[in-house]
Amino acid sequence: MPIFAKLIINFFILSLFINLIFFISAKADTLDNVKNRGYIKCGVADNFVGFSSMNDEGNWSGFDVDFCKAVAISIFGKSDKRVEFVPLTTLSRFPSLAFGDVDLLVRNTTWSFSRDVNLEFDFLGINFYDGQAFMARKDLEINSILDLQGSTICLVAGSSSEANTTKYFQDNKIIYESILLESTDESRKYYLDGKCDALTSDLTVLASSKALIPDPNSHIILDEVISKEPLGPLIRHGDNQWGDLIRWVLYVLIIADEKGISSKNVDDFLEYGDKESQRMLGVVGNYSDMLELDNDWAYNIIKELGNYGEIFDKNLGEKTLLQLKRGLNKPWNSGGLLYAPPFR
Repeated sequence: MPIFAKLIINFFILSLFINLIFFISAKADTLDNVKNRGYIKCGVADNFVGFSSMNDEGNWSGFDVDFCKAVAISIFGKSDKRVEFVPLTTLSRFPSLAFGDVDLLVRNTTWSFSRDVNLEFDFLGINFYDGQAFMARKDLEINSILDLQGSTICLVAGSSSEANTTKYFQDNKIIYESILLESTDESRKYYLDGKCDALTSDLTVLASSKALIPDPNSHIILDEVISKEPLGPLIRHGDNQWGDLIRWVLYVLIIADEKGISSKNVDDFLEYGDKESQRMLGVVGNYSDMLELDNDWAYNIIKELGNYGEIFDKNLGEKTLLQLKRGLNKPWNSGGLLYAPPFR
Protein backbone atom coordinates (compact mmCIF):
# COMPACT_ATOMS: atom_id res chain seq x y z
CA MET A 1 0.00 0.00 0.00
CA PRO A 2 1.42 3.45 -0.93
CA ILE A 3 2.65 5.58 2.00
CA PHE A 4 0.17 8.35 1.13
CA ALA A 5 -2.77 5.93 1.32
CA LYS A 6 -1.56 4.66 4.69
CA LEU A 7 -1.37 8.23 5.99
CA ILE A 8 -4.94 8.90 4.82
CA ILE A 9 -6.24 5.76 6.54
CA ASN A 10 -4.33 6.52 9.77
CA PHE A 11 -5.64 10.08 9.76
CA PHE A 12 -9.19 8.83 9.23
CA ILE A 13 -8.90 6.36 12.14
CA LEU A 14 -7.39 9.05 14.37
CA SER A 15 -10.22 11.44 13.50
CA LEU A 16 -12.83 8.80 14.36
CA PHE A 17 -11.09 8.13 17.67
CA ILE A 18 -10.94 11.83 18.58
CA ASN A 19 -14.60 12.32 17.66
CA LEU A 20 -15.57 9.29 19.76
CA ILE A 21 -13.65 10.63 22.77
CA PHE A 22 -15.29 14.03 22.32
CA PHE A 23 -18.76 12.43 22.04
CA ILE A 24 -18.25 10.34 25.20
CA SER A 25 -16.86 13.27 27.21
CA ALA A 26 -19.72 15.50 26.07
CA LYS A 27 -22.28 12.91 27.13
CA ALA A 28 -20.49 12.49 30.47
CA ASP A 29 -21.07 16.15 31.43
CA THR A 30 -24.85 15.92 31.59
CA LEU A 31 -25.19 17.83 34.87
CA ASP A 32 -23.25 20.82 33.50
CA ASN A 33 -25.25 20.67 30.26
CA VAL A 34 -28.53 20.62 32.17
CA LYS A 35 -27.50 23.57 34.34
CA ASN A 36 -26.46 25.60 31.29
CA ARG A 37 -29.63 24.66 29.40
CA GLY A 38 -31.88 25.50 32.33
CA TYR A 39 -34.03 22.35 32.24
CA ILE A 40 -33.79 18.56 31.97
CA LYS A 41 -35.00 16.35 29.13
CA CYS A 42 -36.78 13.38 30.65
CA GLY A 43 -37.86 10.39 28.56
CA VAL A 44 -41.24 8.99 29.64
CA ALA A 45 -43.95 6.69 28.29
CA ASP A 46 -46.69 8.25 26.17
CA ASN A 47 -50.17 8.14 27.74
CA PHE A 48 -49.42 5.58 30.45
CA VAL A 49 -52.16 6.35 32.98
CA GLY A 50 -50.80 6.81 36.50
CA PHE A 51 -47.19 7.00 35.35
CA SER A 52 -46.97 9.59 32.58
CA SER A 53 -49.85 11.21 30.74
CA MET A 54 -50.62 14.67 29.41
CA ASN A 55 -53.96 16.45 29.85
CA ASP A 56 -55.77 18.71 27.38
CA GLU A 57 -53.88 21.74 28.70
CA GLY A 58 -50.54 20.09 27.94
CA ASN A 59 -49.64 19.42 31.58
CA TRP A 60 -47.95 16.14 32.44
CA SER A 61 -48.72 14.08 35.55
CA GLY A 62 -47.89 10.66 36.95
CA PHE A 63 -45.50 8.66 39.10
CA ASP A 64 -42.63 8.80 36.58
CA VAL A 65 -43.38 12.43 35.83
CA ASP A 66 -42.97 13.33 39.50
CA PHE A 67 -39.60 11.61 39.62
CA CYS A 68 -38.45 13.72 36.66
CA LYS A 69 -39.69 16.78 38.55
CA ALA A 70 -37.79 15.70 41.66
CA VAL A 71 -34.53 15.62 39.69
CA ALA A 72 -35.24 19.09 38.31
CA ILE A 73 -36.06 20.44 41.79
CA SER A 74 -32.76 19.13 43.16
CA ILE A 75 -30.90 21.26 40.60
CA PHE A 76 -33.10 24.33 40.15
CA GLY A 77 -35.09 24.48 43.39
CA LYS A 78 -38.42 24.09 41.57
CA SER A 79 -39.95 22.00 38.80
CA ASP A 80 -42.06 24.61 36.98
CA LYS A 81 -40.74 25.04 33.43
CA ARG A 82 -37.66 23.03 34.36
CA VAL A 83 -38.56 19.72 32.69
CA GLU A 84 -39.14 18.86 29.05
CA PHE A 85 -41.05 15.58 28.91
CA VAL A 86 -40.15 13.52 25.86
CA PRO A 87 -42.72 10.77 25.11
CA LEU A 88 -40.99 7.61 23.89
CA THR A 89 -42.19 4.28 22.56
CA THR A 90 -40.81 0.89 23.57
CA LEU A 91 -38.67 0.87 20.42
CA SER A 92 -37.43 4.46 20.60
CA ARG A 93 -36.58 4.70 24.31
CA PHE A 94 -33.10 3.13 24.23
CA PRO A 95 -31.78 4.86 21.06
CA SER A 96 -33.08 8.19 22.37
CA LEU A 97 -31.14 7.77 25.60
CA ALA A 98 -28.01 6.41 23.91
CA PHE A 99 -27.76 9.32 21.44
CA GLY A 100 -28.45 12.02 24.02
CA ASP A 101 -31.97 13.01 22.96
CA VAL A 102 -32.90 12.73 26.65
CA ASP A 103 -30.84 13.19 29.81
CA LEU A 104 -32.46 10.27 31.61
CA LEU A 105 -35.10 7.64 31.00
CA VAL A 106 -37.91 7.15 33.51
CA ARG A 107 -40.23 4.91 31.53
CA ASN A 108 -41.43 1.65 33.16
CA THR A 109 -38.21 -0.08 32.06
CA THR A 110 -37.19 -3.36 33.69
CA TRP A 111 -33.64 -3.55 35.03
CA SER A 112 -32.05 -6.62 33.45
CA PHE A 113 -28.56 -7.97 32.83
CA SER A 114 -28.50 -7.33 29.08
CA ARG A 115 -29.87 -3.80 29.37
CA ASP A 116 -27.38 -2.95 32.10
CA VAL A 117 -24.31 -4.53 30.50
CA ASN A 118 -24.84 -5.05 26.77
CA LEU A 119 -26.73 -1.79 26.08
CA GLU A 120 -24.30 0.11 28.32
CA PHE A 121 -26.85 1.86 30.51
CA ASP A 122 -26.67 2.51 34.24
CA PHE A 123 -29.79 1.73 36.26
CA LEU A 124 -29.77 3.96 39.33
CA GLY A 125 -31.96 2.01 41.71
CA ILE A 126 -35.44 0.53 41.79
CA ASN A 127 -38.34 2.96 42.13
CA PHE A 128 -41.08 0.37 41.55
CA TYR A 129 -41.19 -3.38 42.11
CA ASP A 130 -43.41 -4.69 39.34
CA GLY A 131 -44.28 -8.19 38.20
CA GLN A 132 -46.48 -10.07 35.76
CA ALA A 133 -50.08 -10.42 36.93
CA PHE A 134 -53.49 -11.45 35.60
CA MET A 135 -56.81 -9.63 35.19
CA ALA A 136 -60.22 -11.31 34.86
CA ARG A 137 -63.89 -10.39 34.90
CA LYS A 138 -65.41 -10.57 38.38
CA ASP A 139 -68.44 -12.54 37.19
CA LEU A 140 -66.16 -15.49 36.40
CA GLU A 141 -65.30 -15.67 40.12
CA ILE A 142 -61.60 -16.14 39.47
CA ASN A 143 -59.76 -15.22 42.67
CA SER A 144 -56.44 -16.99 42.15
CA ILE A 145 -54.19 -18.04 39.29
CA LEU A 146 -55.09 -21.65 40.14
CA ASP A 147 -58.70 -20.79 39.24
CA LEU A 148 -57.54 -20.25 35.65
CA GLN A 149 -57.54 -24.01 35.07
CA GLY A 150 -59.09 -24.62 31.60
CA SER A 151 -59.26 -20.91 30.76
CA THR A 152 -58.26 -18.89 27.71
CA ILE A 153 -55.68 -16.13 28.24
CA CYS A 154 -54.87 -13.16 26.01
CA LEU A 155 -51.24 -12.06 25.87
CA VAL A 156 -48.75 -10.40 23.55
CA ALA A 157 -46.88 -12.82 21.27
CA GLY A 158 -43.12 -13.00 21.75
CA SER A 159 -43.23 -11.05 24.99
CA SER A 160 -41.67 -12.07 28.29
CA SER A 161 -45.25 -12.52 29.50
CA GLU A 162 -45.72 -15.39 27.04
CA ALA A 163 -42.63 -17.22 28.27
CA ASN A 164 -43.43 -16.56 31.93
CA THR A 165 -47.00 -17.82 31.53
CA THR A 166 -45.91 -21.00 29.75
CA LYS A 167 -43.37 -21.87 32.44
CA TYR A 168 -45.56 -20.98 35.43
CA PHE A 169 -48.60 -22.88 34.16
CA GLN A 170 -46.52 -25.94 33.24
CA ASP A 171 -44.86 -25.95 36.66
CA ASN A 172 -48.25 -25.74 38.37
CA LYS A 173 -49.96 -28.18 35.99
CA ILE A 174 -52.56 -25.63 34.89
CA ILE A 175 -54.13 -26.37 31.50
CA TYR A 176 -54.99 -23.27 29.48
CA GLU A 177 -55.33 -21.95 25.95
CA SER A 178 -53.32 -18.91 24.94
CA ILE A 179 -54.53 -16.33 22.43
CA LEU A 180 -51.48 -14.52 21.07
CA LEU A 181 -51.90 -10.92 19.88
CA GLU A 182 -49.49 -8.43 18.36
CA SER A 183 -49.81 -5.60 20.90
CA THR A 184 -51.06 -4.64 24.36
CA ASP A 185 -53.92 -2.64 22.84
CA GLU A 186 -55.03 -5.57 20.71
CA SER A 187 -54.88 -8.03 23.60
CA ARG A 188 -56.93 -5.65 25.76
CA LYS A 189 -59.54 -5.34 22.99
CA TYR A 190 -59.82 -9.12 22.64
CA TYR A 191 -60.24 -9.43 26.39
CA LEU A 192 -62.97 -6.75 26.50
CA ASP A 193 -64.74 -8.44 23.59
CA GLY A 194 -64.97 -11.61 25.69
CA LYS A 195 -62.67 -13.65 23.46
CA CYS A 196 -60.58 -14.73 26.45
CA ASP A 197 -61.17 -15.25 30.15
CA ALA A 198 -58.12 -13.39 31.42
CA LEU A 199 -55.52 -10.86 30.33
CA THR A 200 -51.91 -10.99 31.49
CA SER A 201 -49.11 -8.40 31.50
CA ASP A 202 -47.08 -6.46 34.04
CA LEU A 203 -49.13 -5.31 37.02
CA THR A 204 -48.63 -1.65 36.15
CA VAL A 205 -49.80 -2.22 32.56
CA LEU A 206 -52.88 -4.11 33.75
CA ALA A 207 -53.74 -1.40 36.27
CA SER A 208 -53.41 1.28 33.61
CA SER A 209 -55.51 -0.80 31.18
CA LYS A 210 -58.17 -1.36 33.84
CA ALA A 211 -58.40 2.41 34.40
CA LEU A 212 -59.30 2.83 30.71
CA ILE A 213 -62.08 0.23 30.80
CA PRO A 214 -65.61 1.74 30.79
CA ASP A 215 -66.65 -0.36 33.81
CA PRO A 216 -63.39 -1.03 35.72
CA ASN A 217 -65.15 -2.32 38.84
CA SER A 218 -66.37 -5.35 36.84
CA HIS A 219 -62.78 -6.58 36.59
CA ILE A 220 -60.26 -7.79 39.14
CA ILE A 221 -56.46 -7.95 39.10
CA LEU A 222 -55.34 -11.06 40.94
CA ASP A 223 -52.92 -10.59 43.84
CA GLU A 224 -50.30 -13.08 42.68
CA VAL A 225 -47.39 -12.07 40.46
CA ILE A 226 -45.27 -14.63 38.58
CA SER A 227 -42.16 -12.67 37.62
CA LYS A 228 -39.69 -10.05 38.83
CA GLU A 229 -39.86 -6.74 36.95
CA PRO A 230 -37.82 -4.13 38.87
CA LEU A 231 -38.33 -0.71 37.30
CA GLY A 232 -36.04 2.28 37.69
CA PRO A 233 -34.46 5.36 36.12
CA LEU A 234 -31.46 4.90 33.84
CA ILE A 235 -28.76 6.94 32.15
CA ARG A 236 -25.82 6.34 29.83
CA HIS A 237 -22.67 4.58 31.09
CA GLY A 238 -19.80 6.73 32.27
CA ASP A 239 -21.78 9.69 33.60
CA ASN A 240 -21.01 9.15 37.27
CA GLN A 241 -21.73 12.62 38.64
CA TRP A 242 -25.14 12.71 36.95
CA GLY A 243 -25.81 9.19 38.14
CA ASP A 244 -24.94 10.03 41.75
CA LEU A 245 -27.40 12.92 41.73
CA ILE A 246 -30.33 10.92 40.32
CA ARG A 247 -29.59 7.94 42.59
CA TRP A 248 -29.70 10.12 45.69
CA VAL A 249 -32.86 11.89 44.57
CA LEU A 250 -34.48 8.46 44.69
CA TYR A 251 -32.87 7.65 48.04
CA VAL A 252 -34.07 10.94 49.55
CA LEU A 253 -37.66 10.10 48.60
CA ILE A 254 -37.30 6.62 50.15
CA ILE A 255 -35.59 7.84 53.35
CA ALA A 256 -38.24 10.52 53.82
CA ASP A 257 -40.95 7.88 53.46
CA GLU A 258 -39.14 5.61 55.92
CA LYS A 259 -38.85 8.39 58.50
CA GLY A 260 -42.30 9.89 57.98
CA ILE A 261 -40.95 13.17 56.60
CA SER A 262 -43.72 14.56 54.39
CA SER A 263 -44.58 17.72 52.49
CA LYS A 264 -46.76 18.73 55.44
CA ASN A 265 -44.25 18.26 58.28
CA VAL A 266 -40.84 18.68 56.63
CA ASP A 267 -40.39 22.10 58.25
CA ASP A 268 -40.68 20.51 61.69
CA PHE A 269 -37.81 18.16 60.87
CA LEU A 270 -35.54 21.12 60.18
CA GLU A 271 -35.55 21.82 63.92
CA TYR A 272 -36.58 18.57 65.59
CA GLY A 273 -35.45 15.83 63.21
CA ASP A 274 -32.76 13.27 64.02
CA LYS A 275 -29.17 13.69 62.86
CA GLU A 276 -29.72 11.85 59.56
CA SER A 277 -32.80 13.90 58.72
CA GLN A 278 -30.98 17.15 59.41
CA ARG A 279 -28.00 16.09 57.31
CA MET A 280 -30.33 15.22 54.44
CA LEU A 281 -32.32 18.45 54.73
CA GLY A 282 -29.16 20.58 54.71
CA VAL A 283 -29.27 21.76 58.33
CA VAL A 284 -26.09 19.94 59.40
CA GLY A 285 -22.91 19.59 57.34
CA ASN A 286 -22.11 20.42 53.72
CA TYR A 287 -23.15 17.17 52.08
CA SER A 288 -24.74 19.03 49.17
CA ASP A 289 -21.30 20.19 48.03
CA MET A 290 -20.52 16.60 47.06
CA LEU A 291 -23.28 16.78 44.45
CA GLU A 292 -22.68 20.45 43.54
CA LEU A 293 -26.18 21.35 44.75
CA ASP A 294 -27.63 23.86 47.18
CA ASN A 295 -28.01 22.84 50.83
CA ASP A 296 -31.80 22.74 50.61
CA TRP A 297 -32.05 20.49 47.53
CA ALA A 298 -33.61 17.56 49.41
CA TYR A 299 -35.88 19.86 51.42
CA ASN A 300 -37.17 21.43 48.21
CA ILE A 301 -38.04 18.03 46.71
CA ILE A 302 -40.02 16.92 49.76
CA LYS A 303 -41.70 20.30 50.22
CA GLU A 304 -43.01 20.42 46.64
CA LEU A 305 -43.68 16.74 45.87
CA GLY A 306 -43.67 14.89 49.19
CA ASN A 307 -41.96 11.59 50.00
CA TYR A 308 -42.10 8.35 48.01
CA GLY A 309 -45.33 7.28 49.70
CA GLU A 310 -47.07 10.57 48.95
CA ILE A 311 -46.07 10.38 45.29
CA PHE A 312 -47.23 6.76 45.10
CA ASP A 313 -50.58 7.44 46.76
CA LYS A 314 -51.26 10.50 44.61
CA ASN A 315 -50.62 8.77 41.28
CA LEU A 316 -51.10 5.03 41.82
CA GLY A 317 -52.71 4.48 45.21
CA GLU A 318 -56.02 2.98 46.26
CA LYS A 319 -57.86 6.30 45.86
CA THR A 320 -56.74 6.72 42.23
CA LEU A 321 -58.00 5.13 39.02
CA LEU A 322 -55.29 2.46 39.26
CA GLN A 323 -56.15 1.50 42.86
CA LEU A 324 -52.77 -0.12 43.47
CA LYS A 325 -51.69 -1.29 46.91
CA ARG A 326 -48.19 -0.43 48.09
CA GLY A 327 -47.27 -4.12 48.44
CA LEU A 328 -43.52 -4.57 47.92
CA ASN A 329 -43.22 -0.83 47.33
CA LYS A 330 -43.24 -0.05 51.05
CA PRO A 331 -40.14 0.90 53.07
CA TRP A 332 -38.16 -1.98 54.55
CA ASN A 333 -39.36 -1.05 58.05
CA SER A 334 -42.99 -1.44 56.96
CA GLY A 335 -42.67 -4.86 55.33
CA GLY A 336 -41.64 -3.74 51.83
CA LEU A 337 -38.45 -3.86 49.75
CA LEU A 338 -37.68 -0.13 49.46
CA TYR A 339 -34.30 0.43 51.06
CA ALA A 340 -31.84 3.32 50.86
CA PRO A 341 -28.27 3.61 52.18
CA PRO A 342 -27.88 5.89 55.21
CA PHE A 343 -27.41 9.60 54.57
CA ARG A 344 -24.09 10.19 56.32
